[in-house]
Amino acid sequence: MTETSLTVAVIDPSRARAAILEEGLRAAGIGRVVVIPDTADLQERVAALAPDVVVIHLESPSRDILEQMSAVTRHAERPVAMFVDRSDAAMMQAAVDAGISAYVVDGLRAERIKPILDIAILRFNAFARLQRELSEARGELADRKLIERAKGILMSLKGLSEDEAYKQLRRKAMNEKRKIVDIARAIVTTADLLG
Repeated sequence: MTETSLTVAVIDPSRARAAILEEGLRAAGIGRVVVIPDTADLQERVAALAPDVVVIHLESPSRDILEQMSAVTRHAERPVAMFVDRSDAAMMQAAVDAGISAYVVDGLRAERIKPILDIAILRFNAFARLQRELSEARGELADRKLIERAKGILMSLKGLSEDEAYKQLRRKAMNEKRKIVDIARAIVTTADLLG
């Protein structure tokens, strides 16, 4: 995605700071910058705008704001760069927990905005990739457990060895042009129903 095709939502109650952010983003070639001057109904407003990136600037983030940002990142799944004037360790941890991709304390200067935005996007994409990989790994582990359980049922009911039970699962899946895990799921479901 090129900079000119990006839409960036700037959330800042201060018009002067919002102007600095907007200027830095436009100077970096960002195509569309939309300023949201307050945090009322933030989740709905960000969802309606559907920006590619969210940039928020506050003097000091409150728990309420971080909870709103958590809801925004959870539902909109967008990179978020947060600029704050003051912070502490607890607020930084809360920002990370809220899904903030870049958290910058006392660093709002027009020439720094683009590199910070770039790193926020890169970190967001890296985190999203890790989340996908984790989800896939969990799914594969659940599938393996299901197959193991189905093999156990076949071994118990038919007196098969583990290898023979797996071969039966595989043969049935090939004959029906289905995945082994689908056959395993059917066996486990049937066994659960029959008690």
